[in-house]
Amino acid sequence: MSESSAFAERYGPWAIVAGASEGVGRELARQVAAKGVNSILIARREGPLAELAALIRAESGVECIPVSIDLATPDAFDRILAAVGSREVGLYISNAGADPNGSHFLDRKIETWVEPVDRNVQTTMRSCHHFGGLMRERRRGGLLLVGSGAAFGGAPFMAVYSGAKAFDLRFGESLWAELRPFGVDVLSLVLVTTDTPALRRLLAEKHQPVPSGLASAARVAEVALARLPLGPVYSWGPLAGLRARWFRTRVRAFAALSRKVFGADRPEGRIS
Repeated sequence: MSESSAFAERYGPWAIVAGASEGVGRELARQVAAKGVNSILIARREGPLAELAALIRAESGVECIPVSIDLATPDAFDRILAAVGSREVGLYISNAGADPNGSHFLDRKIETWVEPVDRNVQTTMRSCHHFGGLMRERRRGGLLLVGSGAAFGGAPFMAVYSGAKAFDLRFGESLWAELRPFGVDVLSLVLVTTDTPALRRLLAEKHQPVPSGLASAARVAEVALARLPLGPVYSWGPLAGLRARWFRTRVRAFAALSRKVFGADRPEGRIS
């Protein structure tokens, strides 16, 4: 069996890429399609999604459905379900959540900050609960949560962004511990500064130069899909391999502690 066929068997027949219109999400959508998996592309802007869907159909020949949904709205999850219909989703990718504000918390109205929480936390949590549950029943599938190094610590201008990304990171680690015994892969991809249109727009707005050494969105997507079966966290950078092993060890240790409080997992649900 070829590598692409194995990927499609494990994570097909359909993938959802939430936040697919540009940057890392766009590259993930293209590379998932190149492996033979049909996709539902979700983002707010219709134009870039339609262009990407047409490109993917031409490149890979798979089915590709663009759906315009604002992932920060209260009905975002319901609209995702409506778009999926009866299709079997074997891979859910959460890539939405760039911070366009670059502002101190108290310098903006609270409504400004509610949106990224809804986008990064509420919609992601509901989607992983629904699709992850179906994957657990089938005993195969994958959840890929694209995050940021901001999850590792707070800083000025990033209060809500770092908090939301910290939730996604710990949420993904916990899901890896819970779902791995059922054949469902979970990876939190922690990015450093990556060359994306969103970053370039923010830098231009702040009159800051584009730094050198940015990670390539295409390379990030390639590594993310390769690391998905390994989990629970891949932190981009020169020590990524060492960090990945450290994350696995740490999550297993916390899982052992949680069993002492909450009791053993179901018999088939132990972490190997």
